[in-house]
Amino acid sequence: MTFIQKLTAAWEANNSLLCVGLDPDMARLPVQFQHDPNGIYKFCTEIIDATADLACAFKPQIAYFAALSAESQLEDICAYVREKYPHIPLIMDSKRGDIGATARQYAREAYDRYGADAVTVSPYMGSDSVEPYMEWKDRGVIVLCRTSNPGGSDLQFLQVDGKPLYQHVARMVAEKWNANGQCALVVGATFPEELAQVRAIVGDMPLLVPGVGAQGGDVEATVKSGRTANGAGMMINSSRAILYATQQAGEDFAAAARRVAQETRDAINLYR
Repeated sequence: MTFIQKLTAAWEANNSLLCVGLDPDMARLPVQFQHDPNGIYKFCTEIIDATADLACAFKPQIAYFAALSAESQLEDICAYVREKYPHIPLIMDSKRGDIGATARQYAREAYDRYGADAVTVSPYMGSDSVEPYMEWKDRGVIVLCRTSNPGGSDLQFLQVDGKPLYQHVARMVAEKWNANGQCALVVGATFPEELAQVRAIVGDMPLLVPGVGAQGGDVEATVKSGRTANGAGMMINSSRAILYATQQAGEDFAAAARRVAQETRDAINLYR
């Protein structure tokens, strides 16, 4: 099954456009995990179990693991998802951007080492920095387009032939780079007008949409701007708001994460 096929099935099976991000911050983990050599794995797998029926994808952010020398735990987490929830896409958020043989090694890292269904990449170095990922014809390549951070405008809004650069990226990916039919774009929830413009350019191509939750993106505006005609087409990511949800009476961290994930999934579904 290809990335797009798996994602399409997950949208339907879980009635969800919610992507759960896995960004383990040791200082924010429950105390029982902070001094456990395998604490990151235990924390993340409990989050995964608590939200698996509410998510259309899981997205570990590789920097949070690498900074803690926890790549082996990341490997085990990815293996856990593939074994217990093989129907849910696994997106490696690494935003790689290099050329030739180096790009091929980054692709091997994502697809072979971690077994990811898709990986995020930067388009800044052009087509030959993305082509090596296409050698895995069933895997997804999710290209940065209009990112959710304010500084993204420094480059993404530069005018090229009368249009902002992010629109050229969207058109290039849709028309030239998507030969395998497994491409997607990163477009932030914090810019719903630009999200709508990207959707108009790329048709039904999936969009990975960060910025809902801790970054304050508006759910209604996001969904209405980015949905496809059939009410799908997006992986709306929430990480910190779910991982570190404020616990209510009688809840542990996993129950709190599940409650916030369900609230987010249901809020998204109101506007599909």
